[in-house]
Amino acid sequence: MRTASPLLLTGLAAALSLAAAPAMAQSKGDWTVAAGAHQVAPRSSNGTLAGGLKVDVGNDIKPTITGEYFIADNFGIEVLAALPFKHDINIAGLGRVGSTKHLPPVVSLQYHFNSQGQVSPFVGLGLNYTTFFSEHTGGALAGSKLKLEDSWGLAAHAGLDFKVSDNGALRVDVRWIDIDSTVKLDGQKLGKVNIDPLAYGVAYVFKF
Repeated sequence: MRTASPLLLTGLAAALSLAAAPAMAQSKGDWTVAAGAHQVAPRSSNGTLAGGLKVDVGNDIKPTITGEYFIADNFGIEVLAALPFKHDINIAGLGRVGSTKHLPPVVSLQYHFNSQGQVSPFVGLGLNYTTFFSEHTGGALAGSKLKLEDSWGLAAHAGLDFKVSDNGALRVDVRWIDIDSTVKLDGQKLGKVNIDPLAYGVAYVFKF
């Protein structure tokens, strides 16, 4: 379930304190790598299974890394990677019934505004592929075999880069990812969960 991210608030406070630092321009041919951490917070309503059982998918925080290549001044292609996120799965009236891990790599085309300035906003749109694995069951579903099918979907990205040097910036960002997965229990389809998370985070950006 989505909640406000202390990670994002902390990063924003730190970034604001650095807003007077030198600029980090982004030109054609440049590479950047960003290392940080993000909280994946699924939407508050994740749908129903088996004809009416309400599902809730929990939050998780993990380290993330992105690489971006600038195909033109201010335009970049970014790839997102992360350590596997783990989410508890709860059903209304039954409590925690399982968990799953997932990897949500995203490829995005991004535009960076005011890249010569101290604060550079950016927006991006891309494609996500999410693979689920290590599903486990417990509680009312203990002993059953749970499977979440992989998902393709769009992803949107927005954030701010606060320059700290000619080659470095502190980033705060949020990403929306379209993730819908068909759920199977002992090989039988139960329905689809609509995860559609927001991923809030902070990272340090290195330019090469």
